[in-house]
Amino acid sequence: MKRDFLHITDLTRDEIHEVLELSARLKKEVQKGSPHLLLQGKTLAMIFQKPSARTRVSFEAGMYQLGGHALYLGPADIGLGKREAVKDIARLLSCYNDLIMARVFDHEHILELAQHATVSVINGLTDFNHPCQVMADIFTVLEHRGHLDDLKITFVGDGNNVFHSWLFLAQRLPMEIVLACPEGYEPDEELVEATRAEGVSQVNISHDAREAVRGADVVYTDVWTSMGQEEEVEERKRIFQPFQVNSDLMKSAGDQAFFMHCLPAHRGDEVTDEVIDGPQSIVFDEAENRLHVQKAIMVTLSG
Repeated sequence: MKRDFLHITDLTRDEIHEVLELSARLKKEVQKGSPHLLLQGKTLAMIFQKPSARTRVSFEAGMYQLGGHALYLGPADIGLGKREAVKDIARLLSCYNDLIMARVFDHEHILELAQHATVSVINGLTDFNHPCQVMADIFTVLEHRGHLDDLKITFVGDGNNVFHSWLFLAQRLPMEIVLACPEGYEPDEELVEATRAEGVSQVNISHDAREAVRGADVVYTDVWTSMGQEEEVEERKRIFQPFQVNSDLMKSAGDQAFFMHCLPAHRGDEVTDEVIDGPQSIVFDEAENRLHVQKAIMVTLSG
C-alpha cells in the first residue's frame, strides 16, 4: 500500500526515529562522498503553487543524489484546481512518476492530491502545515543536543503552519512547546486541543515573549507576514514588534538556547542580525538538513 506524508502524524513515533536515523546515515554518506542510489531510475514530480528556493533545491538535489530525477512544475505548468481538476492532476502525474511533492496554498489540495494519486504524495508546504521543515528541525536539534530528552521549544511569532507542524510532532515525541504570540494570532484551536488530548506533550500559549523563552532549549521564529498576507505587512510589523527575537530576548532564554528559523528571514523584523549570525544560531545547519531529511522521507515512502 502506498503511503503519504501530509502531516508528521502520518509516521509513528518509532518511524520518526527511523527517519532521523536514516537522515544521519545519508548525511554521513554525502560527507564521505559515498554514493547511495536508493531511488535509481525513480522520478519525483514537484508541484509549486508557492515559490521556494530551499524546497526546490533540496528536493531536486536530494533526488539526484539518490539516483533519481525531479521535475519542476510551476504555476504556469499546472493550474491546480483552476485549469485542471486536482484529482485529474493526481491521476496523470501518478502515470508518469514514482513520487509527488506539492507546495500549495490550500491544504485541501494536498489532501485531494493524496486521495486520488496512486503514488506517495509529500506535503512540501500548505497554509496549514509544513511537515518536512519540522522533521528537519527536530533532526537539527538532535544533532546539536545529542538527545531529545526534556526538550522545551519556544516559538515566537504567529501561530502559523510551521507551528502547527510542531504541534503534530508533539503528538508523537514528548516535549514542552510554547507559543509566544500577540493576542488574536493563536494557532488552530482544534489542533492545540488534539495535541493536548494525546497526553504526550505539554502545550502552552503565552502573550509574554520574555517569560515564554525562559529555559528554552530552542527559540524559534518565522516571518511575521507570509505569502498571501502582503496587505497586512505594516499592521503586522506594529503588532509583532514586541516579539522580535533580539539579543535581549536570547539573554532571557539563556546560554543553552539555540536559535532557529525556517527561512527566508526578514532581518530587522522578526530577528536581528546579531541573533541570526550569532553563536547560538543553528539556522543554516537547519536549512542544510532539509536535504538529508527529505531524502530519508522519500526513501521511507518508497519502501
